[in-house]
Amino acid sequence: QVRLVESGGGLVQAGGSLRLSCAASGRTFSEYAMGWFRQAPGKERDVVAAINWSGLNTYYADSVKGRFAISRDRAKNTLYLQMNSLKPEDTAVYYCAGTTTSAIRTRQYDYDYWGQGTQVTVSS
Repeated sequence: QVRLVESGGGLVQAGGSLRLSCAASGRTFSEYAMGWFRQAPGKERDVVAAINWSGLNTYYADSVKGRFAISRDRAKNTLYLQMNSLKPEDTAVYYCAGTTTSAIRTRQYDYDYWGQGTQVTVSS
């Protein structure tokens, strides 16, 4: 079965950094777009960043632009999210997700595969 497993979440002080990783198995995503989403309690799940199949094209939500960086290692079937200058409002469960398309997608409904999520908590 297809599995996406996130790691790297935790508790960090405002202004700090975290690097999330997503290890995929059961299916290769080297030809498909992937993304990171986040969901805070009582809030909708929203896209944070997305990346096309090759890694050459990226998308960022306005709220994280300039602070976060998405990347991928296609050979390792792994996705990353580097998060810098973290703010308390970044606190959420972060989900790795994969598509069956090559181009960037920004809606959760365009993603067919999901990880279990990893908690990121930013203290003030």
